[in-house]
Amino acid sequence: MLNTLIVGASGYAGAELAAYLNRHPHMNIAALAVSAQSADAGKRLSDLHPQLKGIVDLPLQPMGDDVSELAKTVDVVFLATAHEVSHDLAPEFLAAGCVVFDLSGAYRVNQPEFYSRYYGFEHQHGDWLAKAVYGLAEWQGEALKHAQLIAVPGCYPTASQLALKPLVDGGLLNAEQWPVINAVSGVSGAGRKASLGSSFCEVSLQPYGIFTHRHQPEIAAHLGIPVIFTPHLGNFARGILATITCRLKTGVTAEDVAECYHNAYQDKPLVRLYDKGVPALKAVVGLPFCDIGFAVQGEHLIVVAAEDNLLKGAAAQAVQCANIRFGFSQTLALL
Repeated sequence: MLNTLIVGASGYAGAELAAYLNRHPHMNIAALAVSAQSADAGKRLSDLHPQLKGIVDLPLQPMGDDVSELAKTVDVVFLATAHEVSHDLAPEFLAAGCVVFDLSGAYRVNQPEFYSRYYGFEHQHGDWLAKAVYGLAEWQGEALKHAQLIAVPGCYPTASQLALKPLVDGGLLNAEQWPVINAVSGVSGAGRKASLGSSFCEVSLQPYGIFTHRHQPEIAAHLGIPVIFTPHLGNFARGILATITCRLKTGVTAEDVAECYHNAYQDKPLVRLYDKGVPALKAVVGLPFCDIGFAVQGEHLIVVAAEDNLLKGAAAQAVQCANIRFGFSQTLALL
């Protein structure tokens, strides 16, 4: 049995992690933690997330200064924390021998200058940045089996890369036209903390971070090609729908695209492919899948990917990575 700690357990992704790990037969939730300054410290998780009442009633412990003592009591740590917090905490747990799954962006891109430009802080742990395995689960199976630090991808990058990576690796795309990713997320992606910008009464369908969003370079870095990425905030709670416009190489057919996706994902249980039509959010909300469909007209290809941003875009992928890391079935506790 693996003793497990969730740091940042009071947030939406943290609560989803707790629900998954609570029913995992090989993981024991040893503790749930929040920052010492958090107003949620001392409360039970089920007081904040009533769907967990009678299921996960553990208290939220305030994180003290002596992380090393807490680290001695656990084997696995999930960091559902802010980027700067994960940046500081991960090395302390790693030094104690814990396996760390970081849901923030602190270790996703092995380029120190990326953090000063897009995250607003200087990265101080280049050694761990170089060792971190990017946890795009369907594509990093072998590397995950030996990793100590797993950087779980962002929610937008997960849907975008799962849709594009088979086409890129298969050489089906015309490199002269960059893929254009238009993606819409529910407001839970902004976190649980109250904000006027994510209030349901204020939110309308709107793009943001045009040409400046930090997920664009994350997607481009791991795909190995340039992309245009425009995120949008929608007035719904959860889910991401990405509509991606590409150009195929001359002679590539819809059958070639379908075969490419089939070869990539036929043995990947958490990616579902559509033979006809494209997915809608209602197909994935509350589930750990990424659904992918596409349409071809001449050399033009439109791919649609849908996922729950809190699940396949965060908690479910983290648990999927943990299952791969420790040799369990990928879907254990997820389905």
